[in-house]
Amino acid sequence: MTPFRYGHAAAEDWQGAIERCLEALGPAPESGNLGFLYVTDSLAAHMGEVLDRFRTATGVDHWVGTVGMGICATGVEYYEQPAVAAMVAELPPDSFRVFPAVVKSLEDFDARHRDWIAEHRPYLGLVHGDPSNPLTEALIQQLAARTTAGFLVGGLASSRDRVYLYADGITQGGVAGVLFAEQVGVLTRLSQGCSPIGPQHSITEAQRNIMIRLDGEPALAVLKEDVGEILARDLTRIGGYIFVGLPIAGSDTGDYLVRNLVGIDPRNELVAIGDMVEPGTQMMFCRRDAGTAREDLSRMLAALRGRLSAPPRGAIYVSCLGRGVNLFGPHSEELRIIQDELGDFPLVGFYANGEISQDRLYGYTGVLTLFT
Repeated sequence: MTPFRYGHAAAEDWQGAIERCLEALGPAPESGNLGFLYVTDSLAAHMGEVLDRFRTATGVDHWVGTVGMGICATGVEYYEQPAVAAMVAELPPDSFRVFPAVVKSLEDFDARHRDWIAEHRPYLGLVHGDPSNPLTEALIQQLAARTTAGFLVGGLASSRDRVYLYADGITQGGVAGVLFAEQVGVLTRLSQGCSPIGPQHSITEAQRNIMIRLDGEPALAVLKEDVGEILARDLTRIGGYIFVGLPIAGSDTGDYLVRNLVGIDPRNELVAIGDMVEPGTQMMFCRRDAGTAREDLSRMLAALRGRLSAPPRGAIYVSCLGRGVNLFGPHSEELRIIQDELGDFPLVGFYANGEISQDRLYGYTGVLTLFT
């Protein structure tokens, strides 16, 4: 199968980044019907002009993508500068369906796409979301239910400027992207950026996002025991290092959702986290660790490699803002690991404010999707 065309570039200004990327992408061929486009937030104010330029230069009408505080391509990451990464796929006619932002309900989405979904039975969707919409997580779950596998991949845009999503045109406020029929071959896996530091515990008493008792003991006492004596003596050191993992029931790969610790009450021995919890929920404390993140990424890549019969035609990688340079180091190490493990193939993506895999919103993960 023919590899997808792709290009990526950075420059001192946004126009220069676009033109260099288009030059790397190469002259427009007769084939190619779906484009993926990611830009750093330095270009956020020019999103409409960027999309128009790529559509005109390539002759490709359908584009999906978003803005990120960092973006990536094969073996490289871009931050703090105008940069663009683009990929053009050649897919079977009518094998995909692009949809603009779903903001509140799926009523209009269903009216527009019901017939295509019924005929083509989409297996998976690539979606990008606006983190400011409080309904985003619920919309992700509802959109996943429209696929035969109940599976979405993607992430939430990240930007110090306005958030924009690409879905044929510029869209905002909800979840937008593309659905793929089963004839579009894809493989996808998720890699965690944190690792458990103790056993699973049962939340025996909780109120909203506050854990009161774990395994019948005060939540803070359990936290101190799991993190060890040194950290327990100075809990100010656990910020950005210790998190809570919520295991996903029924997962055959041991997946869990990572949530931030958002507060501690030493007097009442309470622990607050960045999600709602209830009695009976299982949880564990985790640490953010570069070494274990590298090991987990390598395990994920080995699992994908074992399922490949040929090099991927292309790939989308969505990683957390807390990964990349912040976890793997300053020399594009995260993307170089992927390149070293799977080879040199077209890849584009971005650093997200939350990552999407199946019907859930993750944090501190990397989601790699391969087109085969």
